[in-house]
Amino acid sequence: MTDSSSQNMPTERSRGSLPDEVSVRGTIPEVFRAFLKLGVSSFGGPIAHLGYFRDELVVRRKWLDETAYADLVALCQFLPGPASSQVGFSLGILRGKGLLGGLAAWFAFTMPSAVILFAFALGAASFTGPFAQGFLHGLKLVAVAVVSQAVWGMTRSLTPDRPRAAIALAAVAVVVLFPGSLAQISAIALGAVGGLWLCRGEAPPASGHLNFPVSRRAGSVALALFAALLLLTPLLTAATGSHALAMFDAFYRSGALVFGGGHVVLPLLQAQVVAPGWVSNETFLAGYGLAQAVPGPLFTFAAYLGAVMNSPPNGVAGAAIALVALLLPGMLLVYGMLPFWDAMRTRAAAQAAMRGTNAAVVGILGAALYNPVWTSAISSPRDFALALAGFLLLAVWKMPPWIVVVLLAAGGMMSAIF
Repeated sequence: MTDSSSQNMPTERSRGSLPDEVSVRGTIPEVFRAFLKLGVSSFGGPIAHLGYFRDELVVRRKWLDETAYADLVALCQFLPGPASSQVGFSLGILRGKGLLGGLAAWFAFTMPSAVILFAFALGAASFTGPFAQGFLHGLKLVAVAVVSQAVWGMTRSLTPDRPRAAIALAAVAVVVLFPGSLAQISAIALGAVGGLWLCRGEAPPASGHLNFPVSRRAGSVALALFAALLLLTPLLTAATGSHALAMFDAFYRSGALVFGGGHVVLPLLQAQVVAPGWVSNETFLAGYGLAQAVPGPLFTFAAYLGAVMNSPPNGVAGAAIALVALLLPGMLLVYGMLPFWDAMRTRAAAQAAMRGTNAAVVGILGAALYNPVWTSAISSPRDFALALAGFLLLAVWKMPPWIVVVLLAAGGMMSAIF
């Protein structure tokens, strides 16, 4: 393929295919540099990250066209896992011509925020006194504002009709009546069944063509590995009694069940690490609040949790286990699905099940907004006023999340001394 042929692309790109130049010019160092820039500058959560990716990689660098990018985003939103990290990983595979390119993109985009949260975890134990307590309480109020905004936005987009609203309410009932991670898994499964029953309709037409350098054999191996880790790790944990394996299993299971964006991981992780006493609820919510102020994927919250575990492995080892385990299932799933997505995305049954699953996610996150987020953070009218101000700044004034973190942390410190 010559340079002239790579430049003659209007017909190809108008059909939504990937630019020929991707297979010619892509290098792993280029991928790493592009995603490192995004990793230190992408504030605002997964939806904002997708906007940053589009501006940097579609509009400016022209790694692929708009239609192909939209199809890739649709795939990653269809699967459980962190959508923005999965899109970045897939773009790395595309531009870097294989798995090494995907890993370079994942590492560069993930590590900046993971290092910041790990550093905060190391200093959290020595962070004492009224100002420190007020600061940490302010971060818990940030969690109230952020999760409220997530529930509000997801309710409007994912439960726009009566059938999906009913599925969301049923999910709330399941997780309230039967607390624990098993209830959350059951709510997601029931949501999929409800979607197949209640949410069938005319599917939007599929567009474009995705052609990634992943063979069907490699995709099948990735999907088999995903299933093997999900099924066998609990058995190995029970047989060995290893806390390291128990940690890996808890974070891997949470990452395998996160539909609907990074904020949905909150109730899943809370059930896995707070309920058994591995991390206190106060420490959990303080770290989650801080995670809103750093760039990059929200899933790097796992590095903080792994570092502050009450028993080893914690510190560096705990952070590495938790971070890899939480992100690994999403990466395996998207790598496994890349060669099959063109055929699957046109099926009405798959789209109906996903509508029901997304509605159930809204219910799970709504229940988590009350417990543990609200019950742990709101103890006075002043707390309510600060959390409401944070919500309005995010939802109405569209303030960047890091500004809300700074303002509510300052408000928490002021409340501690006045």
